[in-house]
Amino acid sequence: MSVRNQRPGATYRSSAYTSLLPWQVRERRFRSVGLGRRGLEPADVYDFLDRVAGDMANVYAALAASRRETAVIKDALRRWQSEQARARADRGSQA
Repeated sequence: MSVRNQRPGATYRSSAYTSLLPWQVRERRFRSVGLGRRGLEPADVYDFLDRVAGDMANVYAALAASRRETAVIKDALRRWQSEQARARADRGSQA
């Protein structure tokens, strides 16, 4: 995420940080743990999950902001349309 895309109150990230893309999540591979253990290196998995969670939080915050902005615009449009309809009705009754 670039600095210019930061919203007030958002968690600071370095300008070198780039948000994850879907293909990066799908193609991510983790190191195997050492001898005598099975599975993946837990630290790698948790670091990656933290990054995914952070990116998802940013996406959901942007979506919520977009929905709030859409609601404000819709309300303003409804008010404007009502005003225009009243003005037309007033002009029609004066004729």
